[in-house]
Amino acid sequence: MATPRLRTTQSASSEQKIQLSQFARFANAIAHLSGRPGTFVLCCFIIVVWAATGPIFHYSDTWQLIINTGTTIVTFLMVFLIQNTQNRDGAALQAKLDELILVTQAARNDIVGIERMPEKKLETVREQIVEEAAEAAPSSRSK
Repeated sequence: MATPRLRTTQSASSEQKIQLSQFARFANAIAHLSGRPGTFVLCCFIIVVWAATGPIFHYSDTWQLIINTGTTIVTFLMVFLIQNTQNRDGAALQAKLDELILVTQAARNDIVGIERMPEKKLETVREQIVEEAAEAAPSSRSK
């Protein structure tokens, strides 16, 4: 049986900072900032200021183009930054789950890494696990 590898939060956190690329650090920072309440308030403020300037600019096409272009650019870039962050978070979560599977004696080690399987094979494995859980449920209730 493999022995669990324990690290302190501080050393694991400092290792991650060293290993992250510049883009990964940038994507993490932007994703973190974009989810803060202050960022939401700032965006609302920008929209209110833009709307308030409508009469000044006579609701011109240029006035409308400013908000449309700005929001489109921000949305386009955020999709890629957030996807990058989610990909890394998903990979980290899978690695943690795989570690738990490997150190649990009763677990099926053959399901480690199933997220990389073809869709049909993944669905088959998922169905087998659901069936095994259903079969095990009655026996666990009788104990």
